[in-house]
Amino acid sequence: MPAQGSAPEVSLTPDEARRIALRAQGLLGAPDRRGGVRGVLRHLGAVQLDTISVLARSHELIPYARLGAVGRDTVETAYWGPQDHTAGQRPPTAFEYWSHAACVLPIEEWPHFAFRRRAYRARDHWHHELPSGVHDLVLSRLAQEGPMTATELGGAKNGGPWWDWSASKIAVERALMFGEVVCVRRRGWKRVYDLAERAIPSTLFHDELDDHECLRRLVRLAGASLGVATRADLADYHRLRTEQVDAVVADSGLVPVRVAGWDRPGGGTTGANAWADPAALAAPARGRHRTVLLSPFDSLIWDRARTERIFGFTHRLEAYVPKPRRMYGYFAMPLLSGGRLLGRVDPAREGRTLVARHASLETARAVEPMAGALVEAAGWVGCDQVRVERVTPPELAGPLTRALATHG
Repeated sequence: MPAQGSAPEVSLTPDEARRIALRAQGLLGAPDRRGGVRGVLRHLGAVQLDTISVLARSHELIPYARLGAVGRDTVETAYWGPQDHTAGQRPPTAFEYWSHAACVLPIEEWPHFAFRRRAYRARDHWHHELPSGVHDLVLSRLAQEGPMTATELGGAKNGGPWWDWSASKIAVERALMFGEVVCVRRRGWKRVYDLAERAIPSTLFHDELDDHECLRRLVRLAGASLGVATRADLADYHRLRTEQVDAVVADSGLVPVRVAGWDRPGGGTTGANAWADPAALAAPARGRHRTVLLSPFDSLIWDRARTERIFGFTHRLEAYVPKPRRMYGYFAMPLLSGGRLLGRVDPAREGRTLVARHASLETARAVEPMAGALVEAAGWVGCDQVRVERVTPPELAGPLTRALATHG
């Protein structure tokens, strides 16, 4: 944490910090149309993947939130290249690895994760046992036959529960963690693996950076993607330990700042309590706000503590909560409008109808933005109708239905 003994050069109000965070995440100001989906990925540094697909998959929702109705095929091509991609045809622009979670990462960040690959290689205990010879066999098959899924390598599972992986699945996943193979695309949500030495450009395919330099760069990039952040925020972005952040942040190029109201109870009251990207402080954060439904895995809100601190909005993914105990729904998507989180909606699709199973609105001023966001999202996924099943509070059901009619 920045030292609290003296006042920092820059003090920010909570509103200024919120705007800086929105701009840093590409949700305040003109969208980067020229950079497109690849520009969004480079800007964010990590786009989280998840198996849940209700409105769309999370890695599709992230560029949609920033660019508008970008084609879903365009998203996949931007990440992985054309569907007929073969090794050597075109340098990849992304790879998949463990960051905040399983994430799509800009290809330029391959060297930065050398510290994590080394840590995996040094690990002496694994949940799955790996039979002798399977690891080398998997690498040999990829070398000879080219990119394959775990199923094509010999089957992903043994027939039991989801964690009952086959020997070939264990081997190829471990090789991915070691950096020997890389996921070059998803096919039907299955990873397609290839040898890293073949898939990663030769200029980037190295582990030359020591741990300190890897961490320094990742903290610097996280700070740029967040705009302004506490040490815990910086650590969470790529799932580092706070002591790792502490060891490098002073050398990262980020500057200590004080954000009013960001102190923990009992914390200091005059010193710095956060770090900021100098570029984010160079000019006031102004511009057009997006009105959009956000994936729960969007990097603007994936850190629940940060989301509550910045927006005063408590959000929890309830997909894994028993249905009777859910408050907002299976995949409730927060509504961003005017730089605020004004509510959430649990969507579903029935044919060409987008169904709002539960729309929860913070105030009446969320009605129009929610209607607009639902209609826009419906059009993006090929639906031409929106139906609302439940609204909280109930007295806003009528206004929301009427607003949808005007937007439709």
